[in-house]
Amino acid sequence: MLNLNFNKEKSFAIDLGNNNTLLTDKNNVLLSEPSYIVLNRYNNSLKAVGGEAYDMFEKTHENLKAVKPMKGGVIADFHSAEKMLGGLVDKIFPSKLPFRGFDHIISGIPYYATEVERRALRDALEQFNSRKKYLIFEPLAAAMGMGLNIEEPDGKFIVDIGGGITEIVVISLSGIVSFNSIRTAGDTFDEEIQDHFRRNYNLAVGLKTAEQIKIRIGAVREDIDNPPPPLTIKGKDLVTGIPITKKIDYKEIFSVIDKSVTKIENTIVQTLETCPPELASDIYYNGIHVTGGNALLRGMKERFEARIQVPVHIDYNAFFSVSKGIAQILQKPENYNHVLMA
Repeated sequence: MLNLNFNKEKSFAIDLGNNNTLLTDKNNVLLSEPSYIVLNRYNNSLKAVGGEAYDMFEKTHENLKAVKPMKGGVIADFHSAEKMLGGLVDKIFPSKLPFRGFDHIISGIPYYATEVERRALRDALEQFNSRKKYLIFEPLAAAMGMGLNIEEPDGKFIVDIGGGITEIVVISLSGIVSFNSIRTAGDTFDEEIQDHFRRNYNLAVGLKTAEQIKIRIGAVREDIDNPPPPLTIKGKDLVTGIPITKKIDYKEIFSVIDKSVTKIENTIVQTLETCPPELASDIYYNGIHVTGGNALLRGMKERFEARIQVPVHIDYNAFFSVSKGIAQILQKPENYNHVLMA
């Protein structure tokens, strides 16, 4: 007998990131794939999504269009983002199944996002047959995902270094008391690495290669414990057009991204300056909690502690903090109406 209520009790969370999208349910990560899509240029039909699209990026021919729909942590290309979300959800809950439907869908969104950008995300979620759809500010979800009690009156200082933006917030009583953001984050580091090789070596490397350089040997201090071995990269000589290789070490990458990390440090200090005195006292004891994928760059804890003179806690599950926080909400959404936005 056909079950007409198939999937009607399913709920899932979306962490729609600049570079990576995660889908989770109440207990598990269902999917983690790059935020990329490849479309047929002539009819805009879906060719590839997620990891398959990422493998095609910067390698497509004229009949295909590779798109990264997210920029600065929000939707930059609505049509592509809508199709990308649909394609990723289809991998877990195929749309061809009869009577596909959902109970709750909750998606994170940056605190700085405008109402227009929030509306774009809400509209992208309309394609799913869900009983209720909510948004939640990512810094709040990240704090919950790190095991912090956001309902307490003492201050929680969160630094979320994502792909497109760094958000810095002070949380108390389930709300955001002080806030700052800067469009300096992981994508900035990648672009600076690209530009460094172009200017200094006449060597062109793709964004994907720049990202891998950052991940494999990126550091924010010149003196770190257990430094990674030098890395040999491949690129194209801009003078001859011939593919060449170049060996680099972590100190070179540190020198490339140092100014951008200093901008993030300065923004943290500015946020502390605007923080109410009683909450600043809490932060002195509780410390600063750093999350987001780029929080894992080597030397981040030591560098921030040296500059800011308070304890720094790096979330070593930084890729999953937002998703873990929303998964916690999915257990009993009715208990979190004070932080959810319809």
